[in-house]
Amino acid sequence: MSGQKLPYSQIPDYPEDYGPGNVVGRMIDGLGYRYYWASKDLRESDLTYQPSDDGRTTLETLQHIYGLSIAILNAPKSEPNIRPLDLTGHSYPELRKMTLENLKKASDLVLGKTSEDLKNYKVIFKRSERQYDFPFWNLINGQISDAIYHTGQLVMMRRASGNPIDSKVDVFMGKNRE
Repeated sequence: MSGQKLPYSQIPDYPEDYGPGNVVGRMIDGLGYRYYWASKDLRESDLTYQPSDDGRTTLETLQHIYGLSIAILNAPKSEPNIRPLDLTGHSYPELRKMTLENLKKASDLVLGKTSEDLKNYKVIFKRSERQYDFPFWNLINGQISDAIYHTGQLVMMRRASGNPIDSKVDVFMGKNRE
């Protein structure tokens, strides 16, 4: 896997216009860049770091963000998110790769979309025979915002475990400083 190029080592060039799909896509791209660097080169001691007895470990946080990335990808396709979701069977490298690929696919799906397109997308949860549908708005304040929040936690936890992110990461510019 080390030879594979993962998305989001830098944010892609921005779109030509500020259309609704492009804005959402850029939010996902910003998340992807942050997650790429927050999750890069984690050690075993980072993955097992837990800030408190009742808090998630870094690995559990990576699992949670992966689950959020599935929902972010499913919404533009209006595909259901099946619950409960077991995320424990994946290694750290697999979680990182799948999360970044999900975010890139989701961004690609919304780029160029109109407000009417976004209006037709649904966030769908399915548990047994019950299904719950929500408007795309909920994805923005829900899974996208939550994934950004938890990516910040990764930055904090890796700093606390003695492995801070690369100091050249520049989230404002979307690429690392030289």
